[in-house]
Amino acid sequence: MVAEGWVRRTPADAAALLAGYPGLWWMAGGWALQAFTGVAREHDDCDPCVLRSDLPLLRAHLSGRLEVWAATDGVLTPLGTDDDLPAGCGQVWLRPSAAEPWEHDVLLSPGTREEWVYKRDPSLRMPMAEALWQRDGVRYLQPEVQLLHKAKGLRPKDQADLDATLPHLDDRRRRWLAAALDRTLPGHPWIPALRPRP
Repeated sequence: MVAEGWVRRTPADAAALLAGYPGLWWMAGGWALQAFTGVAREHDDCDPCVLRSDLPLLRAHLSGRLEVWAATDGVLTPLGTDDDLPAGCGQVWLRPSAAEPWEHDVLLSPGTREEWVYKRDPSLRMPMAEALWQRDGVRYLQPEVQLLHKAKGLRPKDQADLDATLPHLDDRRRRWLAAALDRTLPGHPWIPALRPRP
């Protein structure tokens, strides 16, 4: 029987899990915004990210410790001996065994170690060195990039994240996010709030 629920994790837990991992990894989601703003909030999960192309490296790193399951549209599939993912799979879930709760939800990002690529519009790109920043040995997704990912959902927590982050964004970050939203989600309600401050 599959154990219900998840083990609560933090960026420090992700860093411990990925210590010695030879690929590139970073934190996304609400933790990335909290690290940038210093504004604490509740977290339902922890979102470490790796490059989709580095899945074989991740599986080798986790071998003998955690099972890797593909999570696609609410369907979980254990990965066999190959690294073929179901079509549309953007994340893998990890746990020690079927009798234990899930421990990590790892997002799979397109792109390369040199270039960040937006998963919903591959023509939107930037150097990976500009897409990430670092604090206390952990890389995080830049706040404007994370807000772009959150903009499609427009859930109450996404709006709360925008409200908490907006005062910390300089004009360059605001312009980038406004342009990215205009390109990928024209007419998005966040765009007026991103106009340069007087």
